[in-house]
Amino acid sequence: MKLSILSAIAAAVMATAAFKPAAAADPIKVGSKNFTEQYILAEMYAALLEKAGFQVERKINLGGTMIAQQALTTGAIDLYPEYTGTALSAVVKGTMSTDPDKVYNEVKDFYTKQFNLTWLKPTGINNGYVIVVRQETADADKLKTLSDLAKVSGTLVFGGGAEFPDRADGLPGLKRVYSAEFKEFKQFAKLGLRYDALAQKDIDVVNGAATDWQIGSKGLVALDDDKGLFPPYYLAPVVRQQALDANPKMKDVLEALGSHLDNATMRVLNAKVENDHEEPKDVAEAFLKEKGLLP
Repeated sequence: MKLSILSAIAAAVMATAAFKPAAAADPIKVGSKNFTEQYILAEMYAALLEKAGFQVERKINLGGTMIAQQALTTGAIDLYPEYTGTALSAVVKGTMSTDPDKVYNEVKDFYTKQFNLTWLKPTGINNGYVIVVRQETADADKLKTLSDLAKVSGTLVFGGGAEFPDRADGLPGLKRVYSAEFKEFKQFAKLGLRYDALAQKDIDVVNGAATDWQIGSKGLVALDDDKGLFPPYYLAPVVRQQALDANPKMKDVLEALGSHLDNATMRVLNAKVENDHEEPKDVAEAFLKEKGLLP
């Protein structure tokens, strides 16, 4: 009799437990590094995940690459946008290549084995190094590629950062790969000063990044790296595998954004924040609505 009573009590407890509401899932922690493009992309990821029904915690503007990487490996964040070339040089410490697939696969494999982190499908953004000239210079000298630039480089003044004269993919690389040697090199500590000097015709050529807002907003021309001097910096979401296992739907949600992004698009979005002084969250949500990804 006592056994029957105990069995009945146990069955009742189990039944009660079965109908107990499940505990709320942990929020997905979306991070970013410390510059405009990262803020916008992180806000896009966060908004899309929220639309899909996930609870999201934003941890935007963490710092540089290694700070974001540490936050990811320790579980302080679950994902953030990263660039293949940055990961290869700063984390993997691998040999740079100009083959996008090779770089992506090397980075992806290393992160999986060493950190249990997953690189999702890359977006159309390749925010690598570019060489930029004014439109009038491109028209006058018929410049479309770095090979074209090399032919007239001796008449042009180059403006760049402090490291550019010594970097393997800086002036030495331009000389080695394209036989380009410039009339003069002028050093600028800040990127914005370079673009200002270019607009004022104090210099004729600058090095920048492919998604710099000034390229689109100021009508500048980014020349094609036709011989592959610069390594690829394709952007993709990097996610903790544990978070993906717990939330399998995340993968499709995050990867759906990639086909809507490219360098030209990112220049426009960066300009809205840096030049027009809009908030990254507002810029991100307006873009997603325009693309039909948010209601």
